[in-house]
Amino acid sequence: MAGQLDTSKIKAALDRIADRLGHGHVAVGFMENATYPDGELVAGVAAKNEYGDPANHQPPRPFFRQMIAKEKTGWPDKVAKLAKATDYDGPRILGLMGEDIKGALQQSINDLTDPPLAAKTIELKGFEKPLIETSHMLNSVAVEVHDD
Repeated sequence: MAGQLDTSKIKAALDRIADRLGHGHVAVGFMENATYPDGELVAGVAAKNEYGDPANHQPPRPFFRQMIAKEKTGWPDKVAKLAKATDYDGPRILGLMGEDIKGALQQSINDLTDPPLAAKTIELKGFEKPLIETSHMLNSVAVEVHDD
């Protein structure tokens, strides 16, 4: 029939792409099994840093939320480029995006300087960098790819 579009080839191509993409998700951050040598959960320390701990006179230092606000608008384009570059390999796309976000989160931890530490904290630590004491939290940022 003249004027009609045969969509069967388009549908078949889209089905192949959907099969390759799969149904996974990626988690980036402080995983539930990450602990300090004394057994304290890294996620708990990160939450206290992110939102503050008024009982200990610790102000919020929102490294995670600031990273998301800064990076999130670029994520769709990055995913699209990775999809094309990996021939729509879903687990690879998630892994590569996870590593990208992990790097941005670690950079955010390194870059954060405000609010500054209290003078007493600087005296105890011996330096003025917030969020870094032993680098354990920084080095505990992890990526997990899950196949749903």
